[in-house]
Amino acid sequence: MLPLALVLAFLLTPVLEIYLLVQVGEAIGAWPTIGLLAAETLLGGWIVRREGRRAWHSLQETVRRGVAPDRELGDAALVMAGGVLLLIPGLITDVVGLVFVLPFTRPLVRRLASRYTARRMRIAGDRASMTFPGAAGPGPGGFGPLGPFGPGADDRDAGTPRGPVVRGEVVEEDDHPSRT
Repeated sequence: MLPLALVLAFLLTPVLEIYLLVQVGEAIGAWPTIGLLAAETLLGGWIVRREGRRAWHSLQETVRRGVAPDRELGDAALVMAGGVLLLIPGLITDVVGLVFVLPFTRPLVRRLASRYTARRMRIAGDRASMTFPGAAGPGPGGFGPLGPFGPGADDRDAGTPRGPVVRGEVVEEDDHPSRT
């Protein structure tokens, strides 16, 4: 479902952008519309630069303290995505980019993205537990104690060779003076 939504978004966004630019251009004129786009780009670039620095310093400080930088990584990703959207000419992408970049709207977007990601991870975990029945239990990689293949998996040590094993003793010969 998500790939279809992304394809539709990539196809429909330019059409909507052009339509909106034509409507705004008819309402206020061509030159004011171009000026509006230029002003949005300059303002967006300034905000991205400022907020990008803040996000970077916050990320560095959190890593320096030894804490997992969850919020800071989310902020940095949103500022970067917002910056890309602000570079694309158009009114819709500029508004979405500003929502991603502005410090008072970014926490809301970060929480929504976090909830969406958590839900998708939970769905993926449910699918994995249906595919691998022991996947819900503890063990290597989140699988049951015997791994993803369950009982009957290769339980031998890593050093044991596959195939028939001939038991025996290794005898090392001493160097004889006649051989040297």
